Amino acid sequence: MINKKILAIALFFYASHCIAQQVIPLYDTVPNALMDTSIVEKSDTAKGRIRTSRVTQPTLTVFLPSQDKANGTAVIICPGGGYSYLVMNQEGTDVAEAFVKKGIAAFVLKYRLPNEKIMKDKSIGPLQDAQQAIKMLRQRAREWHIDPSKVGIMGFSAGGHVASTASTHFNDKVLDNAAGINLRPDFSILVYPVISFSDSLGHKGSRRALLGADSLKKADLYSGEKQVSPNTPPAFIIHCGDDKVVPVGNSIRYYEALIANAVKAELHIYPTGGHGFGLNNKTIADNWMDRCFNWMVSNKWIRE
Repeated sequence: MINKKILAIALFFYASHCIAQQVIPLYDTVPNALMDTSIVEKSDTAKGRIRTSRVTQPTLTVFLPSQDKANGTAVIICPGGGYSYLVMNQEGTDVAEAFVKKGIAAFVLKYRLPNEKIMKDKSIGPLQDAQQAIKMLRQRAREWHIDPSKVGIMGFSAGGHVASTASTHFNDKVLDNAAGINLRPDFSILVYPVISFSDSLGHKGSRRALLGADSLKKADLYSGEKQVSPNTPPAFIIHCGDDKVVPVGNSIRYYEALIANAVKAELHIYPTGGHGFGLNNKTIADNWMDRCFNWMVSNKWIRE
């Protein structure tokens, strides 16, 4: 039997940090969509990872800190999965809960995965969803107690490609934005990210999934290190030297491009940890999320 006193304390602790969690549709009408009723969203669990694929109706899962904890900063989280599925817990909701404990509003983006059966142009689908999420946060900033000048984007693996693309292609007109809402993230957090679509560094599965037959022609356009400008938002980047799935050179090249354009950046490379570890790189004593929070304090996105 569960000790009622312990349960009450646990519930109080949770409630004191998080006052809202809801799933909301990203659009009233999904743009760039083709209606193929044979495509039905599905989820499965493998090795503790909740994987969602065949997304046709993108959503945001909203995690809001209590008002006495909230600091006005918000982060949109893009799970990874090679543009084939989304790891919704270890690279999504688990991370959102860590942010909420620090008073940061977190929004897990369930974005559409490239599929010519459900999109007219599959190469822009994930970017559309990332831009729409940024747009929605700024439009509803007052409701969610968000500072519209402190809206960041975070991505893991292929989700890192979504986040870096949103950080370098924010002027691309892939979304209806008649109100002229600012679509540029204020900062990005990239965790073992796919950045480059070059033959030497690129994660070929992600490139093929996103670009299909045009993968070589559009490789430079969707290689983040080649799209950085002085207006690209500051970045915090984590990678491991022994990553065999997405080479660490992806993060190094993006960091070098940011520095060359006088954009603030912080890069942490751990010797071990491989790929896909989420919040917990069990091969090292350091907690990379603590480094991330320190970076956010240094840049005045959150208070100590």
